[in-house]
Amino acid sequence: MGGGGFDEEGRVFSEINITPLTDVFLVLLIIFMVGASMAVDAATGRAETATGVEVELPRGAAREIRPGEITAAVFVLADGRVVLEGEQTSDDVLVDRLAGLLQRTGSKTLVVQADQGASHGRVVRVMEAAKEAGFEHLALATRGD
Repeated sequence: MGGGGFDEEGRVFSEINITPLTDVFLVLLIIFMVGASMAVDAATGRAETATGVEVELPRGAAREIRPGEITAAVFVLADGRVVLEGEQTSDDVLVDRLAGLLQRTGSKTLVVQADQGASHGRVVRVMEAAKEAGFEHLALATRGD
C-alpha cells in the first residue's frame, strides 16, 4: 500500500509534521519585527525621506502646513552638510540649485528639515540662500510630541 495517510504496514499515519508550520511562524515573526522597527522609527520622529536622508528633527508645537502645500525641501545634517534633491550641495551653488528647484516645483514654500544637532548659524545661512533664490515662505520641520 504506502502513500496517502498510511505507513508501509497499512496502518494509518497519525504523526503531524510541524516543520511547515514552524517555517510559516518564523516568516511571520520576521515580518512583525521589521514592521515594529519601522513603527518605532516613525513614532520617535526619525524621519527618513524618499531621498534616503535621515534627519533627527527637533520637537516643536507649531502649526501644521496644509496638505499639498509642501513640494520643496532642503535638509541640513548635523555635521553641516546640505542635501537638496538627494544630492549634497556646496554653498557656492546652493542659491542656483534652490532657484532651479523653485522653477521646477512652482512652490513658493520651502521646508527646511534641519537635524537638531545642526548649527543654528548653518540653518540661517541656508534660509538666507532660499530667500535669495526666490522662496517667499520658509518653514522649519519639527516633530510633534
